[in-house]
Amino acid sequence: MSMRYSGMKVLVMGLGLNGGGFASVLYLAKHGADLTITDLHDEGSLTPTLEKLANALPNGAMSHIRFVLGRHEIADFVDADMVIKNPGVRTDSPFLRFATCIETDISLFLASFPSRLIAVTGSKGKSGTASAIHWVMQKARENKSLPGNAFLGGNIAVSPLSFLDRLGPEDDVILELSSWQLGDLKGKTKDGSPLLKPRAVVVTAILPDHQNYYRNMRDYVADKRVICHGQDQVDVIIVENDPWGQSFFAETKARPLVYANIPLAQGAAGGWLERGRGLTRICSGEVVEIVPTKTIVPGPRQKKNLLAAGLALLDLGLSVPFVNGSLGGFPGIEHRLEFFCERNGVRFYNDTTATIPEAVVAAVESFDEPIVLVVGGADKNLDFTPLAAAAAKAKAVILLDGTACAKLRALLENAHIPYFGPFDSISKAASISEEQAADGDIVVLSPGCASFGMFQNEFDRGNQWKAAVRNNL
Repeated sequence: MSMRYSGMKVLVMGLGLNGGGFASVLYLAKHGADLTITDLHDEGSLTPTLEKLANALPNGAMSHIRFVLGRHEIADFVDADMVIKNPGVRTDSPFLRFATCIETDISLFLASFPSRLIAVTGSKGKSGTASAIHWVMQKARENKSLPGNAFLGGNIAVSPLSFLDRLGPEDDVILELSSWQLGDLKGKTKDGSPLLKPRAVVVTAILPDHQNYYRNMRDYVADKRVICHGQDQVDVIIVENDPWGQSFFAETKARPLVYANIPLAQGAAGGWLERGRGLTRICSGEVVEIVPTKTIVPGPRQKKNLLAAGLALLDLGLSVPFVNGSLGGFPGIEHRLEFFCERNGVRFYNDTTATIPEAVVAAVESFDEPIVLVVGGADKNLDFTPLAAAAAKAKAVILLDGTACAKLRALLENAHIPYFGPFDSISKAASISEEQAADGDIVVLSPGCASFGMFQNEFDRGNQWKAAVRNNL
C-alpha cells in the first residue's frame, strides 16, 4: 500500500453534516497521514457522519484520529503540514491565515490521477450534463467501444478521492466542479503548469447565483473560468453562445465550440437546436443529429445540455450514431426534474436543485400541461422577477416558507398572481398541491431558492418532498 502522506500532519477542516470531508479522511488515513479533524459542529450534530466514518475505517483507526469539534483552534492550523479545506468553508476564514499549505479533495486528486479528464461547470445543468457524459461513456465501455472504465465525481456529491486508487490511464473521469471548488484551485500547479487540465470542458448556462457569497457576477464567473486555464490546443471547450459563455475563450488556448438555440452562422463551430433536435456540422460540412427529438428528460434546456454533452463526446472520439442513440436513452438524474410518482393522471416531479429563479423558468418551459408549482425557501440575494414570470404561467402556486418569502410575496401580489401559503411544512405543501391538481396536470417542486432553514440541503428537501407526496397518495 502506498503511504504517500506517511507521517504528514494533516488537518481536515470541515467534516460536514453530510460527510463533506469524509472521503478526504478515508483517503488520507489509508495513505498514512497523521490526522486531526476540526469542525464547528459539535459531536452530537456530527453523530451520523462519525458513525459512518467509524464503520468505514479499519478497526481501531478512529482512535488514531484527533477530533476538535464544536470549535477551531489556531494552534492546529499553525502546526499542520497541510490543511484540507471543505468547499463549504469560505476562503476568507480567519483560521486559514495560519495555514502554510491549503488543499482540497479535488486538488489532492488532480495532483496524482492518471486518466483522461472531462470537466463540467456552470450555474445550472452541470450535474445533468456531467451525468449524461458519464452515461454515454459507460455505454461505450459496455459495447467495447472504449477500454477501461468511466468515473463520475466532484460537486455531484461523490469525491474523486473515493475512486482515485482504482484509476488507470485508459479510464475517463468526469468531474462536475462548482465555482467554489474551482476558486480553490487558483494558482495550484504541478511541474509549473496549472493543476487542472481537462481534455474537454463543458460550461452550462451561466446565470446569477451565489450573490450572497460573491461581490458580483464578475467575481463569480472568474472562479468558473479557472476550469479552462490549463487547457491547450489539444483540448476543447464548449460554451453557450452568449457573452458569459464566450468570455471563457479569452482565457484558454483550447479549441472553442459553442451551442445555441438557433442555427449557427456558416463556418461557426459547434451545435444548435432545431425543431427539437440537437444538430452539428462534422468535418465534411454535413449537418448531423447528435441529440434526437425524443428524449426521456423533457424540456428545451435539457436538450441544450445534452447538445453540449454530445459535442464533447464527439470530440472525444465517439461516433455520431452512438452518441445520438445513447443520449436518447439518458434517464436523467435524481433531484433534477425527476419524475417520481403518478396518481389519478397527475404526474409529480422533484426539481429541488432548481435553486435560482431562472431554473424555475426552465422547469415551467419543459411542460405543455397545466402546472401546479411549488416554490420558495431561502434567499441568496437574487432577483426573483423571472420566478414570478414563471409563476404567472402556473395553474396554482404553492409557497414554501423562508427568507425569500417577503420578496416573492411582493412580486406575486404586485402581478396579481394568487398563491397558497407560505407553508413551513413540506407535507402541507404536498397536500395543497395535490388538491389543486387535476387529471393531466403536472405538480413540480422547483423552488428557485436555497434550502437552508427548513432543510439540511437541497437533496434533503427533495427527499422530503418525495416522501410527503407518496405519503399523501
